[in-house]
Amino acid sequence: MACPDHMVILIHPAAPAKPALGQACNGCGVCCAWQPCPLGMLVSRRRSGACVARQWQEADHRYSCAMVAAPAAVMPWLPSWATRSVRSLARRWIAAGVGCDSDLESSVN
Repeated sequence: MACPDHMVILIHPAAPAKPALGQACNGCGVCCAWQPCPLGMLVSRRRSGACVARQWQEADHRYSCAMVAAPAAVMPWLPSWATRSVRSLARRWIAAGVGCDSDLESSVN
C-alpha cells in the first residue's frame, strides 16, 4: 500500500517515540495506527486504518496487541481453551521480539 506524504494518525500523548527501524519494539503504536498487520487485517476486517487489536496499556504507557495480551477482548466468542494457542500464533504472526519493522517517520506538531 502506498503511503501518502502526510497522514494523521492518533497516538496516545504518553506513548513512547517510535524507535528506529530494526530497534526493539517499545509499544509506540505507530505501525498499528497506520494499518493493520496481516493478523490485524483478519481481526479488524480491513486493510487500512488503525487495527482494532491495538490496545493502550495505561500502567506501562505503551500499546500492545490484544491478540497477544487478551485475545478474547477482540474475539469474545473465542473459547477459553484456545486462548494460549491464539496468543502463541499471534506472537509469531506479528513477529513479537524481532524489532521495529516500520519505516514510517512520525513527527509531532
